[in-house]
Amino acid sequence: MDHYLGIDVGTGSARAGVFDATGKLLGTGKQDISLFEGAGHRVEQSSAEIWQAVCIATRAALKSSGIAAADIAGIGFDATCSLVVLGQEGATLPVGDNADRDIIVWMDHRATEQAERINATGHRVLDYVGGIISPEMETPKLLWLKENKPEVFDKAWQFFDLTDFLTWKATGSLARSICTVTCKWTYVQKSGGWDESFFRSIGLAELADEGFARIGTKIVEAGTALGSGLTDTAAADLGLVPGTPVGAGLIDAHAGGLGTVGAAGASPTDRLAYVFGTSSCTMTSTQDPVFVPGVWGPYYSAMVPGLWLNEGGQSAAGAAIAKLLQHHPAHGVASEKARAKALSLPDWLGEQATRNAGSMEAILDKAAGLHVVPEFLGNRAPFADPNTRAVIAGLGMETDINSLVALYIAGICGIGYGLRQIIEAQAERGITIKSIVISGGAGRSDMVRQLLADATGVPLEAPETEEPVLLGAAVLGALAGVEGVRATDIMERMTRVHREYHPSNGSVASTHEKRLAAFKNLQEIARKLAD
Repeated sequence: MDHYLGIDVGTGSARAGVFDATGKLLGTGKQDISLFEGAGHRVEQSSAEIWQAVCIATRAALKSSGIAAADIAGIGFDATCSLVVLGQEGATLPVGDNADRDIIVWMDHRATEQAERINATGHRVLDYVGGIISPEMETPKLLWLKENKPEVFDKAWQFFDLTDFLTWKATGSLARSICTVTCKWTYVQKSGGWDESFFRSIGLAELADEGFARIGTKIVEAGTALGSGLTDTAAADLGLVPGTPVGAGLIDAHAGGLGTVGAAGASPTDRLAYVFGTSSCTMTSTQDPVFVPGVWGPYYSAMVPGLWLNEGGQSAAGAAIAKLLQHHPAHGVASEKARAKALSLPDWLGEQATRNAGSMEAILDKAAGLHVVPEFLGNRAPFADPNTRAVIAGLGMETDINSLVALYIAGICGIGYGLRQIIEAQAERGITIKSIVISGGAGRSDMVRQLLADATGVPLEAPETEEPVLLGAAVLGALAGVEGVRATDIMERMTRVHREYHPSNGSVASTHEKRLAAFKNLQEIARKLAD
């Protein structure tokens, strides 16, 4: 039986997983990576450190699986949508003050002013990002780099999305995934690809003059076999066999979508993929393009080949919950108790919330009168407002763990209401879904999943695999390693649903409606205060 390797680079770690042809996870490996945060919403990383972490994680996964390197029939990569800046032959170029950091991380908001100027042009390509480009995307970051570090911009040999950097490092191919350049770089395949007039109008005429050689001239669908497979150097680094097929990659959230929405042979258009990690992403597939204000897309073939994709989400989700909890006086004590049980703080708080509760109604009662709008990094969708900030209403004088549990529950409700707003904005434009399928480390507990189903009013499904993002990357490996197979066939074979969570009725539904109204009021107040 063939085996496939999925490699995922998230915000804080590189992970690898070995899967068999049925999607069974046989072994994993993980290596943490550094994240450097600075003033002005700057967040940076090192591509050299990330590649080293990928190699360590891959070797660990292979050893854990017990599978020989020669039995790996395909490799897929996914990563955050971070900007990698390289000089000739891959030399590191600094994106800030440190010479070793050549990555502007996805969550970096240094280019907010540049994004605002780009949006002021009203150019037609902005229709494909919900009408408003985000500072999290690569074009504003490129403009910031040109204006603030012109010597680096001029010296750069290639500007990569992190996923495309990894496939280049593995194969030597400069091909870009249609996922990355479409979702984060304003490439519109159905309108001819790169739009010269857009780059000239925003102040990046150099890229157009060069024929876009530094951002990608060969654009391929995710899973397309690249080059001649692993180079000798990359194979030696990873502990794998030279020539092993490598597929063009995906953004990490999109890999989570690929690893979930086709489970049990369901149509990908029936499910919204919800990746709940450091940030959250929503991916909805449609047969025809649908334009939704404030929601990115429509993107053609950006996740499932041949389908259009609308992408929303929250700039901080798991990170927002972590930040929310840090503000509470009981955070330190609770963190120690969580560590003693080898749990994350949110997982431990979830256990406390469900202990002796008996029902979702009782769990909600714990957060009565406490409301959270967790927009610490603004609103990604559906309002596309990077300037709004979080609101916490209803705090009392309590400092005990019970009040921290209540704050956690209120925070998860706030995440759920933000998700509901995205679903409703899409529904107003004709995109309907039958269920949400969840992945990501922040959404693994039954309580969180049920709260999200209740808050949105939409059934929620959990995948069988504990690693849907890694599985999505492995699907790319299978696409690269097997000729003539369709992505939907592999998705059906390798992905499955484990459990369903149906929205509660009665008093629970009524309570969520009241809390949703309060959420919207607080959200509107916060937006006015930010003006």
